[in-house]
Amino acid sequence: MASTKVKVEEFLNKLPLFNEIPPEELKQIAESVTESHVARGEIIFRRGDPCVGFHIVIYGQVKLAFTSPDGNEKVVEIIGPGHSFGEALMFMEKPYIVAAQALADSLLLHVPKQAVFDELERDTKFARKMLAGLSRRLHGLISDVEAYSLSSGAQRVIGYLLKSEPQQDGEQLTLAVSKTVLASRLNLTPEHFSRILHDLAAKQLISVDGRTITILNIEKLRSYEGR
Repeated sequence: MASTKVKVEEFLNKLPLFNEIPPEELKQIAESVTESHVARGEIIFRRGDPCVGFHIVIYGQVKLAFTSPDGNEKVVEIIGPGHSFGEALMFMEKPYIVAAQALADSLLLHVPKQAVFDELERDTKFARKMLAGLSRRLHGLISDVEAYSLSSGAQRVIGYLLKSEPQQDGEQLTLAVSKTVLASRLNLTPEHFSRILHDLAAKQLISVDGRTITILNIEKLRSYEGR
């Protein structure tokens, strides 16, 4: 067990949120952290479950989503390695308003809220970093709302493809999640998402082979995004 805690401590120390915490205090936090290996498809928590801390992804991927009354799922966020989720509700002491599910075999750390609250009282730098992280999350959500309201479906898809910052024609990228999950993340139906990919391929801007996308004409793709 001791060796596991050392690994947790080393991992926490690499995260911006924790990397300026004195070793003794970081050790105390690490000792309160629990690890969980989550299989692909496994539910981490459900909407309405109590939030008693926040999670950090060491490896794998986690989907945050909610289901509408008619049974349709809306993916709110996809969390990858080195990123966290659940902080805001932890401070509000409210139950989860979304469900979390592993999209791949994942290893998660759970940091209990009391460990966070104790560190907030000790270290103002930690408090500022926590606020900065929550602000970035809020900014991202506002950007999402703006994109859904002001951008076309094609612009959203192209914006996602260009996030990998391809530099030249012929570069390939692999979709990190299924097309169905990605469509929901971009606020599109799977059918609409597929039509957009087909349309971009017909215009010879990209080619599609399963989850592999090849950029065929990056300049036209960028100009298409700006319409």
